[in-house]
Amino acid sequence: MATEEPKNSYLWEKLDQARKAKAASGGYAGYGSPAFGQQSVNGELVDNPDEQQIIEFIRRHHKSGKSLPQIATWLNQQGYKTKRGNQWQPVSVKRVLDRLYGKTQRISGMDED
Repeated sequence: MATEEPKNSYLWEKLDQARKAKAASGGYAGYGSPAFGQQSVNGELVDNPDEQQIIEFIRRHHKSGKSLPQIATWLNQQGYKTKRGNQWQPVSVKRVLDRLYGKTQRISGMDED
């Protein structure tokens, strides 16, 4: 008797493919929170103006030669929080810079900040 692949496996595969296709076209695929600097509006990713301003602060401080810990400290002193409401850590700043400069490929919502 031949074994049949479970139907659930096929369904999950199709859903995963659809999410990846939506993310590749700039849509929000529904995996967790959108990246810092973006928000989901009607299923599409759009810039979050408040977070974009923080990204610009991070970029300016980085370009001026400040280290990741120095940038994180400055953000915390100013009262800025990550998307999840946490204090900034050097690794959080690095993730923002990596995305800003295109060093990491990201499927919408697959990582945290």
